[in-house]
Amino acid sequence: MLKIGVLGAGHLGKIHLKLLQQSQKYELVGFYDENPAYAEKIAAEFGYTRFDTIARLIHAVDVIDIVTPTLSHYKCAKVAIKSGKHVFIEKPIATTVLEAEEIIALAKDHHVLGQVGHVERFNPAFMAVKDMIHQPMFIETHRLAEFNPRGTDVPVVLDLMIHDIDAILSVVQSEVVAVHASGVAVISDSPDIANARLEFENGCVANITASRISMKNMRKSRFFQKDAYISVDYLDKTCEVVRMKEAPEVPGDFDMILQNAEGIRKQIFFDNPSVMPNNAILNELETFADAIEQKTTPVVTLEDGTAALKVAYRIIENMKITSSSFQQIQTF
Repeated sequence: MLKIGVLGAGHLGKIHLKLLQQSQKYELVGFYDENPAYAEKIAAEFGYTRFDTIARLIHAVDVIDIVTPTLSHYKCAKVAIKSGKHVFIEKPIATTVLEAEEIIALAKDHHVLGQVGHVERFNPAFMAVKDMIHQPMFIETHRLAEFNPRGTDVPVVLDLMIHDIDAILSVVQSEVVAVHASGVAVISDSPDIANARLEFENGCVANITASRISMKNMRKSRFFQKDAYISVDYLDKTCEVVRMKEAPEVPGDFDMILQNAEGIRKQIFFDNPSVMPNNAILNELETFADAIEQKTTPVVTLEDGTAALKVAYRIIENMKITSSSFQQIQTF
């Protein structure tokens, strides 16, 4: 089993600690949190071993799980990688693209693997249909969340929208050639609502909406391609595939048939792929263990995380917004 340590014991860090303690592929050695009093409380309450320095934790493990605030991702990853440790880094990979690219370079130089925590890749609804998504030409996503003060120190693009950016890039696999975006800062100094239109080199268009001040939670994506319409509900963990094929000469009583003005007839049929329940966070952590043990490519590479961050900052740079503090964000 791989020995793993967790940096950061906040809301998400505690989830990682609990799941890693249950994992059959890792031995949870312990954790470090920069707040000594809080760390002592977590250690006493849950029985995890608390380390008093990052260096001591890194020395004791094979893998470092970085679940600290985004601003410290680069610093933590740099120290761990230079010590020869594999790194799992929560999304976004880093604060800036330059930091992300240096993490990639360091990992190559020190021959270690890294994975970024874009957890929606492991959502069972997305996993059920991802192999059915072929050359989508239009994509629409909505990621709406009720207000939560946690995360409002960054634009909603980096807080929420980046999940959908990563999922879209994983299925489109084409260069983004144009970005149009707008955003509104309602309660934060940075945008709380954002919409972006991405145009890809292969002709695909993605329309992405994110909000963290909605009245209800929603996480849905719709993929339109030549032979199918595919919908994914990340929140309810359901999916649907609607396909069209040539209509039979003699349709059945319950067949759905469409006929256009030219007389071309198509049959619509519905498919509800089987969704296998899983714990997406545990799944992403354990597939990283598999990649380390088998010396294979992680599901969400450091390069994938960097590509999503690059697009996120292109959206931010092209966003029409009047917030003065938002204009001060430096990305390169």
